[in-house]
Amino acid sequence: MTTTRAKILIVDDDITSVRMLDAILRDKYDLIVALNGEQALRRAMLAPPDIIILDIGLGDMDGYQVFQYLSGNEVTRDIPVIFVTAATGEAEEKKGLELGAVDYIVKPYRPAIILARINNYLELKHQRDQLHYLSSQDSLTGIANKRGFELFFEQAWQSAVRFDEKIALVYMDIDHFKKYNDNYGHIAGNRCLKKVAHVLTDCLKRKTDLVARYRDDEFVCVLSKTDLDGALHVAKKIQAAVIAKAISHLHAPTHDHITLSFGVAAVNPVWEQGDASVLLDVAVRLMYQAKAQDGNQICPQDGA
Repeated sequence: MTTTRAKILIVDDDITSVRMLDAILRDKYDLIVALNGEQALRRAMLAPPDIIILDIGLGDMDGYQVFQYLSGNEVTRDIPVIFVTAATGEAEEKKGLELGAVDYIVKPYRPAIILARINNYLELKHQRDQLHYLSSQDSLTGIANKRGFELFFEQAWQSAVRFDEKIALVYMDIDHFKKYNDNYGHIAGNRCLKKVAHVLTDCLKRKTDLVARYRDDEFVCVLSKTDLDGALHVAKKIQAAVIAKAISHLHAPTHDHITLSFGVAAVNPVWEQGDASVLLDVAVRLMYQAKAQDGNQICPQDGA
């Protein structure tokens, strides 16, 4: 069985120092390098590493400033950071640890010490990530639950703000699901929810997207870097896939199989006023409009 190698972001403007760390770490870890603070922030946002080794003395901004940006962002705030510096004063170390860094290493590097410390922090992060995953997963369907959605959506929103990108939601509800439960029973209802969740995950392949069970028979997809046309394409793909699944519902007043109602909305947070909750509210409202039209409908935000 293959094990995914941990990913480490090295932030240092000294090429010699970078090469030394590369020689120490490359056999065990996948390495990403940033030569200044702006590079570090962008690379940490686009592909969050498992740990960051951050030099204090950078050219464009110091390591403390970079750390404050990282710790203030939903996407990067939980990534362990190890400060490194050539300075040996206690004041520097005290400042770094007070800011929230997990450790502080003084150059020149001692390979055995660096490897031991990184391994310890990665073990702790793995344990925390497992607990986070379990608390954010829907136990019935295996996809993200409401909490998982909220965490992911906030991260995706912050990323859209930082990089001036669009973000979209597709909010869905199973049509006449109460009648399904009343006539087929809750065990069959649970099987139906699992089948719908499976269809949704099959339709979303990008790692930058998420599908979640928001509540009961309501589901939501977060689509990063996606405009309204792209979100509509996803909604139509899901609609066709659910119909093709042909989950029988002979007690529905409009169709003899399971269908969904869709609300689709997209926004560029930089251009529009409001926060992430506004986009969610719009998508939910549109979903209810679709349900009012006998279901199996897709209601897009104005402008489609």
